[in-house]
Amino acid sequence: MNSKPIPKNVFIRVWAGLLVLLALTWGLAQLDLGRLNAIAALTIAVAKMLLVLLYFMHLRFSTRLTLIFAAAGFIWLLIMVDLTLSDYLTRGQVPGNPLDSWKHGIWPATPEP
Repeated sequence: MNSKPIPKNVFIRVWAGLLVLLALTWGLAQLDLGRLNAIAALTIAVAKMLLVLLYFMHLRFSTRLTLIFAAAGFIWLLIMVDLTLSDYLTRGQVPGNPLDSWKHGIWPATPEP
């Protein structure tokens, strides 16, 4: 583990990088790139996440054990997102208006015509 304090200019540069990525995210939201919008936005979000994890949470200069636990937390998050999406994406279509698919558990049940 590195016992030296991290220089203040490193944090200022990371903060400036986060601001640049924020401006890039905003600029991307103003453009219509079709399917590339989601890919570009997620790429920028991952870059911002890595900057925050590595520098503001001090994972860049931490021990391997800390890195293992941070990775385990991230893997657990991926598992939770996977379980949520597997539930949501495998639900059947609601008869009638497809825009009302969020009304699965409505009570009392309305009779079918």
